[in-house]
Amino acid sequence: MEFAGRDIISIRDFSREEIDYILKTAQAMEPLAKKGSDMLKGKILATLFFEPSTRTRLSFEAAMHKLGGSTIGFAEAEIASVRKGENLADTVRTVENYADVIAIRHPLEGAARLAAEFAKVPIINGGSGAEEHPTQALLDLYTILKEKGMIDGLKIALVGDLRYGRTVHSLAYALSNYDVELCLVSPESLKMRREVLEEIKGKISVTEETDIAKVIPNLDVLYVTRIQKERFPDPAEYMKVKGSYRIDLELLKKAKKDMIILHPLPRVDEIASEVDGTPHARYFQQVWNGIVMRMALLALILGAVK
Repeated sequence: MEFAGRDIISIRDFSREEIDYILKTAQAMEPLAKKGSDMLKGKILATLFFEPSTRTRLSFEAAMHKLGGSTIGFAEAEIASVRKGENLADTVRTVENYADVIAIRHPLEGAARLAAEFAKVPIINGGSGAEEHPTQALLDLYTILKEKGMIDGLKIALVGDLRYGRTVHSLAYALSNYDVELCLVSPESLKMRREVLEEIKGKISVTEETDIAKVIPNLDVLYVTRIQKERFPDPAEYMKVKGSYRIDLELLKKAKKDMIILHPLPRVDEIASEVDGTPHARYFQQVWNGIVMRMALLALILGAVK
């Protein structure tokens, strides 16, 4: 398999065989994440984050530093030349002279793919509008594999904002490569996007539900997302669905003892803080897994690992 020089724009660009290889590479990165490595010494990652991010940007930067590389970039468009009117293509064509790989987050769908068309160095999509977030999906798969010992055969629910949530779009596409039962739980107005449904329904078992209490007894994995106020074109639409779901100890009484709860973070009020101390909570472990996964991706696309 050839990963060197590849862009990571959509999880759909990867086969199951390739995804499994990335997961295996992430496992090999675990010890390096703890002790460090000079595998990418002399290499530079540029992080172009045109919208706010804490976890994703710091995770990429930490991953690069742990492999001996260095980072440059910005965390908000207001402090970049974008403020002066520079377009995305020119920004990318400028920054590629400073870096060996570029991670980009942008509020507009299609921005990462556009950047890849102009860049001579690999582009990693760190989140494009409400479209996709492929590296999050890969770290989610890695977390499931690590915690459950497998992906095939599991019953998994995606809960919350399935319309605007880019993490669930990428994760649904990724899971469609595996033998899983997928339940999509959301308010009617936030149901999974049609183009995602059309692609995954022919590959795996998919059901849609509005009541989380109905499905929770059968689940192996509960993947919770926040209702994203910033993605709503109409504030009134957001107010109708705000706080639609809340995972608390009462609800978890109905769950299997070994069910795990994942969340891409940040959370608002969709998971009660009392849940953090239960054996179900795995969302802070996800954060560590994000570093390990991004180490694997950087090592692969920069050719340090074959």
